[in-house]
Amino acid sequence: MLLGRLGLETARLPHADRHGLILLDRGALTVEDGCLRFASAGGGAVARGQYTIPHQSISLVLLGPGSTVSHDALRLLARHGAGLAAVGDDGVRLYTAPPLMPDFSNLARRQVTLWADENRGRLDVARRMYALRLGEVLPHRDITVLRGIEGARVKTLYANLAQRYGIPWNGRRYDRSNPSAADLPNQALNHAASAVEAAAAIAVTATATLPQIGFIHEDSGQSFVLDVADLYRDTVTVPCAFRAAAAARKTPQDSIERLTRRITGEALRKQAVIAAMIDRIKALFETPTQPEPERPRARKKAAADITKLAQDTAQGDGHADDAGGDA
Repeated sequence: MLLGRLGLETARLPHADRHGLILLDRGALTVEDGCLRFASAGGGAVARGQYTIPHQSISLVLLGPGSTVSHDALRLLARHGAGLAAVGDDGVRLYTAPPLMPDFSNLARRQVTLWADENRGRLDVARRMYALRLGEVLPHRDITVLRGIEGARVKTLYANLAQRYGIPWNGRRYDRSNPSAADLPNQALNHAASAVEAAAAIAVTATATLPQIGFIHEDSGQSFVLDVADLYRDTVTVPCAFRAAAAARKTPQDSIERLTRRITGEALRKQAVIAAMIDRIKALFETPTQPEPERPRARKKAAADITKLAQDTAQGDGHADDAGGDA
C-alpha cells in the first residue's frame, strides 16, 4: 500500500522518450495518491492552482524560488529517474542538482571518446562549436587561431552594442578579486555570463554529459558548461548585458546584478535557451551508430502530458502574491 501511495511501483519511462524540462516556482511539490502534485501560489512561472506533474514524461524538474519539496516527492522522482534542480528565477542560477541516474550513457561515452582523440575528435568538436557561434566553418585547425578569430569578433560585438546603447566602452576588463569595482557594462557582462552558465549547467545535467570534459575550455571543473554557455555569448549574454547596463544608467538606484539577471532570465525563457542547449549537446555527440532509440508513441504521449499541463496553467485561477523572494 505504501508503494502505491508513493507511486513507486510503476515502470520507468526511458529518458529517450521524455519531453525535457519543467519549471515550477512559488509553490509546494508533494505526492498525493501516488502522483506528483504541485500546489502553486501563483505570481511565478505557473498560475495559482493545483497541478498533477507527469513525472515519468520529463527528465528534469527545475524548482525555482519560493518553493518547497517533500521527502515523498524526492523519493518518487528518484524512483522514476527524474532529476530535480534548484534554480533561480528563469534558470539564471543553479544551486543544486541531485544525480539524475540516467538510463543512458551514450552521450557521455561519445563525449569522452571525442575528447580523448586530441589530434582529431577534440578539435573537430571545437570547430563545430565555433561554427555554431560564427555562422561558418573556419578552415583553421589550430585552436589558438580559432580562439583569436573568435576573440576579435567578440571585441567588435562589444563595440557595436556599446554604440547602439550609447554606453561608454573602454574594453573588457575587471578585477576578479573585486568585480564590483568594474564599470557598469563589465559588471553586467559578468552577471549575464553567470546566468547563462547556470542555464548551461542545467542542460549538461539534463543530458548526463560530463561538465569537466570541455573542448574549448580546459582547466575548469565546469569546462563543458562554459563551452555550451559560450554558444550563446553573441545572441544572449552580451546583448543582455548591454541592455542591462543601459537600463542601469537610466535607473541608477537599481542593482546592476538584479537588472542583468532579470533581463537575461527573460531572454532565456522567451528564447527557450535551455531546451536549445540540450538539442545542441545531443547534436554534437550523437552519431548515426549511436542514436537514442526512437519510440514515437511514448514520445507523443510525453508531449501530450506536457501540453495538457501548459493548458491547465493557462487556465489557472490567476496570480497570488509571491510565495518567496528573489533567487
